[in-house]
Amino acid sequence: MSRRAIIHVDMDAFFAAIEQQRHPQYKGKPVVVGGNGDPHKRGVVSTASYEARKYGIKSAMPLRLAFRRCPQAIFLPVDFKKYSEVSQGLMKILRNYTSLVESVGLDEAFLDVTGSERSPLEIAWEIKRRIKEELSLTASVGVAPNKLLAKIASGLNKPDGLTSIGEKMVQRVLSPLPVSILWGVGRKTETRLKDMGVSTIGDLVKVSLKTLQATFGKVYGRMLYNHTRGIDETQVIAFHEPKSMGRETTFQVDTTDLNLIRDTLFRFVKFLVKELRHAGYQGRTITVKIRYSDFSTHTRSHTLPEPVDSQETIYNKVLALLPKFDLSRKVRLVGVRVSNLVKSD
Repeated sequence: MSRRAIIHVDMDAFFAAIEQQRHPQYKGKPVVVGGNGDPHKRGVVSTASYEARKYGIKSAMPLRLAFRRCPQAIFLPVDFKKYSEVSQGLMKILRNYTSLVESVGLDEAFLDVTGSERSPLEIAWEIKRRIKEELSLTASVGVAPNKLLAKIASGLNKPDGLTSIGEKMVQRVLSPLPVSILWGVGRKTETRLKDMGVSTIGDLVKVSLKTLQATFGKVYGRMLYNHTRGIDETQVIAFHEPKSMGRETTFQVDTTDLNLIRDTLFRFVKFLVKELRHAGYQGRTITVKIRYSDFSTHTRSHTLPEPVDSQETIYNKVLALLPKFDLSRKVRLVGVRVSNLVKSD
C-alpha cells in the first residue's frame, strides 16, 4: 500500500490579496478587510495583508483596535461574492490533480494525492505556478504524510512558500514549534500546558500518555500524545454534510428595539431558507441566539416533529422563542440557526 501523500494549499492573505489585485494602488500598503470597511464601527478583521500584519493586526481582531494600531491602513468591506468566485477558480485548479479535495472555507484545501504517478512535490509546485498564472495570487503549500503535518508545513514559510515534511523529519521539525500550532490547542489548553512547564512541542513529547490522559481526559489526552508525534489518521473528505446553517450579526449600537430585532431575524430566516433550498436541505431544530451588552450569550431552541424549509414556519418559531429572552436588556448580537438537517426529497 502506498504511503499517504497529502497536500495543504493555503492562500496568502486571501481577501486582502484579492483587493490588492483589484486595486493595484493598494499593493505594498497595509490593507484590512472586515465588516463594512468602517474601522470606527463594530466589526472584526477578516483578513489583513502582510503589510498590515507588521503592525500586529490579526484576523478576528476588532476593527477599532486594528485602526488604533495602524490608522494609515486601507480599510475595506468584505465582498464575499467576489471572494467566492475566485475560490471557485482555485478549487477548479485543485480538482485537476485528484477528486479527493477537501475545501476548508474559501481559501484553503487538502488534497490526497496518494498513488499519483507524479511526485507530491511536483504536483505542489505546479499548483503554485497555476495559482499565480491563472489567479494572479500566491499560495503557501505544505506536503506531508497526513493532514496535520501538511497543515503545519504550509504555515512554516508564508507567504508564497512550499514546505515538505518527510516521515524522518517529523520530530526535528515539530520540536521547536509552540504547542498552540497543534489542532485543538486553544488558549485554555495552552495555559494549562504552560502550568505544567510545557511551551513547545518538544516539551510536550516528553509528557507521558498517562499524564496527558489524567489531565485532559482519555480522548483529548490521546490526541495530544499522537499529534505531538505527528500522528494523524484523519482522511481527506471531498464533501462534508453540513450540520447546520446559521446567520448572526452584531448591532452597531446595543439595542432594546424589538422591531429592529424582529426585522433582523426575519432577514436571516429569509436568507437561510434560500440557502437551505439551494443546497437541498430541510431542518428540524430552530435556534435563536442573543448576546447582551455585558457579553453574556443565551440560546433558545425548538425542535419540530418534521424537517422543514418553509420561511413562514421557521420565522413563526423564531418569534415564539423571542419571549423566552429578557428583551428589556440591551442586545448586542442576534442570530438564528437551523440544524438537524436532512436532504430534501
